[in-house]
Amino acid sequence: MEIKVNFLDKLRLEAKFDDFTVIADQPIRYKGDGSAPGPFDYFLASSALCAAYFVKLYCNTRNIPTENIRLSQNNIVDPENRYKQIFKIQVELPADISDKDRQGILRSIDRCTVKKVVQEGPDFVIEEVANLDADAQALLTLNPDAAVRTFIPGKDLPLEQTIANMSGVLANLGIKIEIASWRNIVPNVWSLHIRDAHSPMCFTNGKGATKESALASALGEYIERLNNNHFYAGSYWGEDIANADFVHYPNERWFKPARRDKLPAEILDDYTRDIYDADGELRGSHLIDTNSGNAERGICALPYTRLSDGATVYFPSNLVENLYVSNGMSAGNTLVEAQVQCLSEIFERAVKREIIEGEMALPDVPHEVLARYPGIVAGIKGLEEQGFPVLVKDASLGGVYPVMCVTLMNPRTGGVFASFGAHPSLEVALERSLTELLQGRSFEGLNDLPQPTFASEAVTEPNNFVEHFIDSSGIVSWRFFSAKADYDFVDWDFSGKGENSNAEEAATLFGILKDMGKEVYTAVYDDLGAVACRILVPGYSEVYPVEDLVWDNTNKALLFRADVLNLHRLDDDALEALLERLDDNELDEYGDIATLIGIEFDENTEWGQLTTLELKLLINLALKNFDEAKELVESFLQYNDNTVERRLFYQALNVVLEVEIDDDMALADYEVNFRRMFGDARMDAVLGSVAGTVRFHGLTPTSMKLEGLDRHARLIDSYKKLHAARARAAAR
Repeated sequence: MEIKVNFLDKLRLEAKFDDFTVIADQPIRYKGDGSAPGPFDYFLASSALCAAYFVKLYCNTRNIPTENIRLSQNNIVDPENRYKQIFKIQVELPADISDKDRQGILRSIDRCTVKKVVQEGPDFVIEEVANLDADAQALLTLNPDAAVRTFIPGKDLPLEQTIANMSGVLANLGIKIEIASWRNIVPNVWSLHIRDAHSPMCFTNGKGATKESALASALGEYIERLNNNHFYAGSYWGEDIANADFVHYPNERWFKPARRDKLPAEILDDYTRDIYDADGELRGSHLIDTNSGNAERGICALPYTRLSDGATVYFPSNLVENLYVSNGMSAGNTLVEAQVQCLSEIFERAVKREIIEGEMALPDVPHEVLARYPGIVAGIKGLEEQGFPVLVKDASLGGVYPVMCVTLMNPRTGGVFASFGAHPSLEVALERSLTELLQGRSFEGLNDLPQPTFASEAVTEPNNFVEHFIDSSGIVSWRFFSAKADYDFVDWDFSGKGENSNAEEAATLFGILKDMGKEVYTAVYDDLGAVACRILVPGYSEVYPVEDLVWDNTNKALLFRADVLNLHRLDDDALEALLERLDDNELDEYGDIATLIGIEFDENTEWGQLTTLELKLLINLALKNFDEAKELVESFLQYNDNTVERRLFYQALNVVLEVEIDDDMALADYEVNFRRMFGDARMDAVLGSVAGTVRFHGLTPTSMKLEGLDRHARLIDSYKKLHAARARAAAR
């Protein structure tokens, strides 16, 4: 994690990381003001807090209340060496906790991350650099030996060279990648989380049978998402980019909607129009891209090559973002390597959907087949030794598709996790199923899995597939576990042979789609220094329903973004109009405004917590619609999960509105005790909100210029690096 430190007045310091700011000072005896803890105090507190976190985690997963558990830490200093200390952590447990859980709680404290890092003895490297932000690859701690050449199936170059090449691409873009975490909880299953140190909203997870393969996976996913602008999907990119020569890519084209808002003739083709506009309801305005919000410029469309005849077809960027999300995009050492990964992913998700929604029962993989892959068997054995039964299934649907499935059962909670993986090689598909199962997860994380059900409607509900797509945590039918399989096991193999194996595999996978009667559209992106591609299979590889283009399009942000960001400047008429739009568009009352308008607010602020319901509440309050505001305050207090401070503000507002609305009561009769209950500062804000002297309490003013939105600014900084690189490539 990158922590940037600013020097404040006197001995005060400010550390900034993620969305947090920590102030440190020194005690008065050390010539500070004593206004904040010192750096060493924070260090001491971190180990106590970390220990308490693991206690809380242990208790939460076993429904053990923590109200009567007390924990303390003391540091005992060696009189002859003050740097040698004993950290004594003591925990007081209630009498009714079992001996087993007492030992479990003590063992959980032993897992404290701070403790383990201190015990391991971290190395410190102190150096001068010319530019902190330009030291782009300083945080990638895994540096494979360049003299070693490790080949794995699916990669056209050795892992070591793959990692070096991809790291170099990111370094050239000025992106500082940090490894936030590693996990290896069973043999031969590694995963890690990497992110942009400057813009941590840009992150990926990697998985593999080794550290190196997991890192290559994470870096490859990072580069694929950069090339496809996935990190920035749904977000507003600011006025400068919205009016630049290009917004997404130099080869984009812009088309004005036809008369009566009909689709322009230049976008899509007959095949795709039959899929995306089967009912004739799709309009040009539905396809204005969310990122620029530049409706006057028209529809931003990106060129794709139709595989059947090589023709260029323009797909609106809005359509791709809304329906396909991250499905069907990949990066690789070569184009065919990337294509195999893209197509494997498309089959994995489509076949998973068919199996889950069809409540199919899959055949077991025979023991003699599993025995061919001892590394995978060792990983499965590691899970079963921890008390998690594992089912290994053939998901090829009779040898038609290159898909496997590993399903974990958790007898402690009754939850299950069906993990799918795909690749032309059965071994690789099986390995991917297993590593996907544990990607970024601890054993405790397996306690959150949903329980299977016989209720078909819960399994087939569209959002269930979205949950499976996001992190495979959707619901599975009990019918999936029937011993009577719908297909026989097939010992399939779609892998290529020899030096051109990836090219052969890509041709095989494209051939499967052709035999299914599917049209395929491809785009290649190599202007950032690495090869990446995107493959669309309309009517097959979408993640969200096609109807979302009309009924739940991300560009509904354009109805609200400008007014919400300029909220403090709107007059009553504009506020009335905004309120009417919020009501008319049937928005989720508890949906967050950040997602609605595509702005990365600091989630620890009032803006970051703001929901549609609370925004409507504040607008009604500003308009002095007290009856409506009171009703919304009650809903907020009943259902909204917010900070303690925000809830107290609304509790105070609720009673003040009660008095204000009732003609038989006078606020002056209650104000003294209201202030005693809620405090002067909070009551000043509440009374000012009712009187109209305080508007939109807690929401700091901003505008379409995005003033004060540091988190969003860092996201745009990240995108501008890509934008500049594409402009340079186009100029060449």
